Amino acid sequence: MRLNNIKERAMQGVFFLTALASIAAVVLICIFLFYNGVPAMAEIGFFDFIGGSEWAPTNVPASYGIFTMIIGSIYVTAGAVVIGVPIGILTAVFLARFCPKPLYKVIKPATELLAGIPSIVYGFFGLMVIVPFIRENFGGDGSSLLAASIVLGIMILPTIIGVSESAIRAVPENYYEGALALGATRERSVFKTMLPAAKSGILAGVVLGIGRAIGETMAVILIAGNQVLIPTSLTDGVRTLTANIVLEMGYSTGLHRQALIATGVVLFVFILIITLSMQAIKSRSEKNG
Repeated sequence: MRLNNIKERAMQGVFFLTALASIAAVVLICIFLFYNGVPAMAEIGFFDFIGGSEWAPTNVPASYGIFTMIIGSIYVTAGAVVIGVPIGILTAVFLARFCPKPLYKVIKPATELLAGIPSIVYGFFGLMVIVPFIRENFGGDGSSLLAASIVLGIMILPTIIGVSESAIRAVPENYYEGALALGATRERSVFKTMLPAAKSGILAGVVLGIGRAIGETMAVILIAGNQVLIPTSLTDGVRTLTANIVLEMGYSTGLHRQALIATGVVLFVFILIITLSMQAIKSRSEKNG
């Protein structure tokens, strides 16, 4: 009995240490970003940095405005959400409630395989297939906001599908059976009863998908056009915050390098705002019903 207690305490200690390691990693990343990025914002000027529309670190004097890239990141992420979220949720509903077992054995591994494809491969696919299609049918050179949105919409599918399907399957079966007993059709029972019950898990999947979309780099670099301009149409090129960091970090020095790290701080704050906003929406919806 005493030996079992020792083993239990030892395992509790191991779990506690692993939890501390995760927290320490987040804290160290925050310290690194803010320690190196905030002084750059102060030197450039916070509003000049956030609200400036010109990024020209090699000019004399240099300009470090990232507003156009903030807008580009928001547009690309919004486009990916518009494309990926409805497809992902509806696919999850099909897999969880309507898919025949023989077909499930094909579709489920296929969706999981999407998560294992490297982002550079998605980028090549977009460059060789989607970009020429957009160029021939919508005009422009093809490397555009639309191309990036389509590719990112595909990339976030496995995250949304996997988490949403698990959330739907976690809903007690008596919810579904009760709706059927009250006269609802099979589809109405799923969409009016089970989906609302699973909304917390589905929302978590959407947040994870948004996080991947806003943080994606390699695929976006290949197909977004990398133009430091505010897009006025879907066929215009854009440069995102992550693309800007990767494209210029290799040769940056001094204030230029610190400004790129400060860009990472802005990106980190974006992710934090999105997460907290979704959590607030989730808490409010749970409180109201």
